[in-house]
Amino acid sequence: MTGRVCPAPCEAACTLNIEDTPVAIKTIECAIADRGFEEGWIVPKPPETKSGKSVAIIGSGPAGLAAAQQLARAGHDVHVYEKSARPGGLLVYGIPDFKMEKVVVERRVRQMQAEGVTFHCNVHVGKDMPAAALATKHDAVLLACGSEYPFDFFTNAPGRDLDGIHFAMEFLPQQNRRVAGEPIPPVVQQISAKDKHVIVIGGGDTGSDCIGTSFRQGAKSVTQLEIMPRPPVKEDKAMNWPHWPMKLRISSSQAEGAKTEYSISTTGFSGEDGKVRKLKYTRVDAKLQPVPGSEGELDADLVLLAMGFAGPVENDIVRELGLKVIPRGRFKGLEGDETSYRLPGHDNVYVAGDMRRGQSLVVWAIREGRQAAHAIDKALMGKTLLPR
Repeated sequence: MTGRVCPAPCEAACTLNIEDTPVAIKTIECAIADRGFEEGWIVPKPPETKSGKSVAIIGSGPAGLAAAQQLARAGHDVHVYEKSARPGGLLVYGIPDFKMEKVVVERRVRQMQAEGVTFHCNVHVGKDMPAAALATKHDAVLLACGSEYPFDFFTNAPGRDLDGIHFAMEFLPQQNRRVAGEPIPPVVQQISAKDKHVIVIGGGDTGSDCIGTSFRQGAKSVTQLEIMPRPPVKEDKAMNWPHWPMKLRISSSQAEGAKTEYSISTTGFSGEDGKVRKLKYTRVDAKLQPVPGSEGELDADLVLLAMGFAGPVENDIVRELGLKVIPRGRFKGLEGDETSYRLPGHDNVYVAGDMRRGQSLVVWAIREGRQAAHAIDKALMGKTLLPR
């Protein structure tokens, strides 16, 4: 998974990147893993003995999957609860198939099932099933629900209530369900970019995913708006290395024909018959202040907001357990002890991944899941051989 969707900061930090020839760590990792499955080197590793302990994991994204596999191999009876029809979280429902084939997730899930992990799909803990019941039924509960609540900087912008303005995570999962032949709930509004002028607000990976998906749906045009200035084509190695460099990056989706506008700020929307038709903007300077006289409009039949995520959804398990959601930098997260991963005030409830630390990379989620598994195994058994 990391060999496909990680931005590979390790390559930017590679010594050879000083001369623009870094070791292709991401590609090598992907090739090794794929060949490992093809040649039968990667096989299920069920435990030799069972511990008699059971653990519930809520959420089957990378943090939940990583924790589940480690805990199952340690001999615990592991049950993963997923609100959607398939395990994988945003790996399955957020990342488009053209970026990562879902067989990559499915083969790992099959391996985990053979190791003893039980998946309960279409179970929304906090709505379909009370989380308190899991805490009573199992020896430990791990919250790995992710950071799915999107940022919306246009709450008070004129025209924000027009039809046709959607969050990226309303748009992307629908297409993934269509590709998989999975039905879209009838109560959900169908969103399509076909024959539309699409505006994507946000310059990150989610924005690129919206671009590629819009083109595949037959969009008339796709324009991406970024409030930050256009980065330099080549970074200053002496200033940046070995840190993540600020430089112009063109994703494969952008290269398919999207127009990207930098130093531009959305000021509102206008439309006809309740549907969005125009996006209003102003140019901004290096300090992100409006440039007088730079106002304008863009055709917009579909506007996709891809500006990141603020924290965990708060209307299900967070509300039921009365968990305190606190600011964590730009994010909302559930803080816990970074060694024990235990949620404050709850003896057998733990939290890991984006839900704890805020929106981050898939490799951070995997690390958090494994470290949480280490902490849970140690708490249940008094000692652990699981790696941190």
